[in-house]
Amino acid sequence: MKICFIGTGYVGLVSGVLFSDFGNKVICVDNDQKKIDNLKKGIIPIFEPGLDELVIRNYKSKRLSFTTDIARAIKDSDIIFIAVGTPTAKDGVSADLKNVYAVANVISKNINKYKIIITKSTVPVCTGDEVEKIIKKNNSSSKFDVVSNPEFLREGEAIRDFRYADRVVIGSNNLSKTKPILEKLYEPIIKKGAKFIVTTRRSSELIKYAANAFLATKITFINEIANLCEQVGSNVEDIAIGIGTDARIGPRFLRAGPAYGGSCFPKDTKALTKIGDKFKTDMSVVKSVIKSNEKRKSKLADQILKILGNPKGKKVGFLGVTFKANTDDMRDTQCLKIFPKLLNKGVKISYYDPTGEKKELKKIKFLKSSEEILNQNDLIVIHTEWDEFRSLNFKKAKSKKIKIFDMRNLYQPDSFLNKKINYYSIGRPVNEKKAR
Repeated sequence: MKICFIGTGYVGLVSGVLFSDFGNKVICVDNDQKKIDNLKKGIIPIFEPGLDELVIRNYKSKRLSFTTDIARAIKDSDIIFIAVGTPTAKDGVSADLKNVYAVANVISKNINKYKIIITKSTVPVCTGDEVEKIIKKNNSSSKFDVVSNPEFLREGEAIRDFRYADRVVIGSNNLSKTKPILEKLYEPIIKKGAKFIVTTRRSSELIKYAANAFLATKITFINEIANLCEQVGSNVEDIAIGIGTDARIGPRFLRAGPAYGGSCFPKDTKALTKIGDKFKTDMSVVKSVIKSNEKRKSKLADQILKILGNPKGKKVGFLGVTFKANTDDMRDTQCLKIFPKLLNKGVKISYYDPTGEKKELKKIKFLKSSEEILNQNDLIVIHTEWDEFRSLNFKKAKSKKIKIFDMRNLYQPDSFLNKKINYYSIGRPVNEKKAR
């Protein structure tokens, strides 16, 4: 099939590359000329394990191409995916849809035959209706169909998530025509076990928001239970196992740690509450999740200050600063809220992240390895669960008195009993183990 992806951000690039790997002819479009030039050279704008090899292979095979010529790409394609960003708007809650509507306007002027136009971007319910209205201004309804097809990709695991998806959701108001075409497009994924779900367009749009809000709720719930565990002397990991084995609950997203962050959960939970307000429906649970998640950021900063005692002049080193492992994404990462509070108390901060130095952290010192973090700080904070942080060599640390705050519970407290290390973790009965 001939496919066009408008927007080469995380969703558009990953999805477009993998569709080309399935044998389709894919054009990836972006208005950033430098980004397009780099992609042609195999230089990837995001960190996603394995993506660079796929880009190079499919570009060389000529199944995959990159361009800034959006009009030509639309005319040359049968299926057009809108995959532009939908960040939080200036009001701090709503989804900003100006890019989606701008693309819809360009599409409306370049339809030369029947097209299926798919919103892959995360958009509020009824967005497809508005996209359809925009395109109808220049075209009859028989020349196109607007479909919702939300993505469910996790950063760092997107390639596997795409190839071995749990489900493919298609929302269309003309399923008799669009379903056979899209079922054929997704056939390689369906054959591997993905459930092919067809529904109305509005239901499909809402599925994405509902899924992210529910997952955010699970994270926030287990973090609140972790807070209680620290007060009563229980182990949050035992609690997670005890409830996670219940088939109605499930074990995933029940790991206590920092507040949720990244490009999806923060903006999507807020947008869902705005949708509720628009339709006069009180999304009280989701609103509580957002409030609790914000409190989490402040609580962990306070815990660091408590561990330091007198914080002024103390050195704190962060292992990982991205919101999760296997990504370079700094959007809504926990440490961006922690750092200002520590700096205001006179704390000197350094960090190491496997994806390199971050432009967002100009006032924070970047160190080149985890060993340097261990050697140059009074307190080491394990902020991101990169695999290389699971086997740190604490013996190499020059300081005789080390404090570790393990925000990801990568280690077991008992392993520090006979070491000159004070170890702190999340939601465990004993948060400090001193050498005997």
